[in-house]
Parts: sequence; C-alpha cells; structure tokens
Amino acid sequence: MQAISLCDLMHFEFANSDTITCTDPKIPLDHKNFIYQARELFRSKTGFKKPVAIHVEKQIPIMGGLGGGSGNLATTLYALNFLSRLKIPEEELAKWAGELSSDAPFFFSSGTAFAERRGEKIASLKPLPKQKIYLARPKGDGLSTPLVYKHCTPNFYKESPKKLMQAALQNAPIFINDLEPAAFSLKGELRGFKEKLFELGFDAVSMTGSGTTFFCFGKPRVRSLPKCDIWETSYVSRAKDGWYQI
Repeated sequence: MQAISLCDLMHFEFANSDTITCTDPKIPLDHKNFIYQARELFRSKTGFKKPVAIHVEKQIPIMGGLGGGSGNLATTLYALNFLSRLKIPEEELAKWAGELSSDAPFFFSSGTAFAERRGEKIASLKPLPKQKIYLARPKGDGLSTPLVYKHCTPNFYKESPKKLMQAALQNAPIFINDLEPAAFSLKGELRGFKEKLFELGFDAVSMTGSGTTFFCFGKPRVRSLPKCDIWETSYVSRAKDGWYQI
C-alpha cells in the first residue's frame, strides 16, 4: 500500500458544539460517515468530551477505491489525539482505526506498507523512489466496495503478495489486482476504459482497490479522455510522530 499526494484537507478546532461540514454535498455527515464514527470512537475510548468542529475540503472522489474515507477516519483519530493532548500511542490509534475500517490502520504507517489479514496488520516499509503517477476515473457512479468483494475470486492471479512486494521495492513492480475481474463483470465498460488508457500511451495501468479509479505510469501522449477525470499525483511519506505533508 502506498500513500499519494491526492488528499482531502481537514480542519479541526474547538467549538461550542460538535459539527462536521464538507464541501461535497453528496457526503453524509451523520453516523454513516467515518469521521463521525471516529470521533465517537475516540470519545468512548478516552472520555474526551470537548466539542470539536471538523471541516472537510473534499478532493478525493468517492467510491473510487482510493481510501478517502479511511484516510479521513485515521486523520480524525490523529487530530483528536493531538487536540486532547492525551498522547495515545499511535499503535493504539491504529488498532482503534481497524475497528471501523480495514484500510484505516495503514495511514499510521510510514506511507509505504505491506498489509496482511483484512488489511489491519501493517508493516511499514522503506519509501519507494519518488515518481509521478496518474489517476484516471470515468465520470459517473462508482462501485460499491462490498459488492465487488462479494463477486471476487480470492487469489485470482495466484501471485504471492510478498513476491509482489519485493518486486515493488526493487523498482520492478508487477501490477495485479484480484478485484479487477469482479469489477469488470459488474461494470463492463471499465475493461474498455482500461484499454483506452493504454492507448493514451501509459506503460502500466491497474485498478485501485475495488475501483473505479485506475493508476497509470508512463508518459501519455495526451492527458485527456471524454467523460474522464485524470489527476497527476506522486508518492508521499509520513514523518515519524507527524502527519502527512503535501
């Protein structure tokens, strides 16, 4: 797993009452929201009750397989720990994050990590070499993560995850995603979308998570497709005892 520079910006401050606001009106701000759940979890674990206002400048597309909600969950736990001055160890915060999302503990790693089990067992790795990476997502509705997992075949490509990790660390990555076949069966146009990205001139194209975003490496001849969003981004790391700086 690798953190990248595309991010939501989150603002936290003490207030007269707990509030959550977001620039994207499609985001639910009630108990369905990971930020809301993280705040309630932190309160239940610590007894910290001081009201906090949270505002999100949403930039990560929803239902895109990019871990935006899980990143916001982890950021909320980190921020509340900082504001409360309780100094909960990050290893403990990561465990709490794993109670709500399998992806969230990753964000307490160095930003480059190997994940096992449901994703909650995380081992930080040395940072990968800095490089440019493009994200491409077709406009329109995304895919439900639970639905994609329901239709997937585990170990579809039969490759060892540790072999894939070693290849990535040696700067010779192999791009395999066992969720791609399931996503393509549910949303057939994604297969053609991937082919069009190769036609732009990218050297490697693979779906992120459960989709519908694809990450792309190489130098495209053009950087646009009809009804598609393309972002240029890069790898980022997290400093020890700090959070992500973009």
